Amino acid sequence: MSTQNPPGYGYPSDPNNPYGQTPYGPQPPAQDPYGPPPAQDPYGKTGQPYGYPQQTPPPAGGPGYGAPQPPYGAEQPAYGQQPYGGQPGYGQQPYGQQPYGQPGYGQPPGPQQAWPHWLAPPAQYGGPPAPGSRTLASAGDRFLARLIDSAVLLVPYLVLALLLESTGSILLYLVLGLAGFGYEIVMLLTQHGQTVGKKAMRIRVVALQHGGRPADNALWTRAALYGLPSAVYCLGSLFALVNVLWQLWDKPFQQCLHDKPAGTVVVKEH
Repeated sequence: MSTQNPPGYGYPSDPNNPYGQTPYGPQPPAQDPYGPPPAQDPYGKTGQPYGYPQQTPPPAGGPGYGAPQPPYGAEQPAYGQQPYGGQPGYGQQPYGQQPYGQPGYGQPPGPQQAWPHWLAPPAQYGGPPAPGSRTLASAGDRFLARLIDSAVLLVPYLVLALLLESTGSILLYLVLGLAGFGYEIVMLLTQHGQTVGKKAMRIRVVALQHGGRPADNALWTRAALYGLPSAVYCLGSLFALVNVLWQLWDKPFQQCLHDKPAGTVVVKEH
C-alpha cells in the first residue's frame, strides 16, 4: 500500500508546503481564465493595433463629417456659430435674409398679398408722409367725408320725405336708397373718384391694382353696394352700419365691404 495520501480534506495539496503558507519571493503571474489581455503599446499609447487606421471621433458641437476645417492657426468659430464656408443648420436663416413669411425692416405687415408699388407704406413712428405721395386714407377722414356728403343730401332727403310722407315707410326707404345711389355713382364717374366730401378731405377712390382711376364697372359695383342696401327697410340700415365700420379692422388696406368686390381703396393725397 502506498504511503502517499491523495489531496483532499485533511491532507495538504502540496507536500512541500503542508501548512498552505505563501512562499517568499516573486510569484509567477496568475493565468487569466478568459484569455490573454490585449497587447500594450510600449510607449503608453492605446487604440487600434498597428496597421489599422486611427479613427478620431468628431468634437461635440462641431461640424459633421466632410465639413471644411479652418486652416492651422485661424480663429476657431464660437460655440453655436457656423464655420466659415459651412452651410447653416436646420431651422437657421443665412445672414442677411429675412425668415419666410415675415416682412423686412420698413415694410408694412400684412397677408401674402404684395404691397402696391404706387402706394406709400404707412409712416414709421408717426413721421409725416413725403410730399406728393399717396397713403391710405384714415378712418377719420373717410367718416368726415361721409358726414359732408350726408349734409349735401340732407335737403333732397327732406323734400322727398315730405312728398312721400303719405305713401308709407317702405316706399320712402326705397326712394331714399335710390337717391343716395344716384348721387354716389354720378360723382364717382364725373369727378374722378371723388364726391363733395372726399374733395373737402382730399381723399380719392382709386383702383388697388394700379392706383389709377377705377373702371366704370368697378365704380358701378362700389356705388351699388354702398347705396342700394339702404333701400331695404330696417335691414339695409344695419348693413350700411357694418359696411362703413368694416374699415376699422380690415388689414392691410382698410377697405369697406363695398370696396372689396370693386377692387378699390381710398387714398389720401399729400
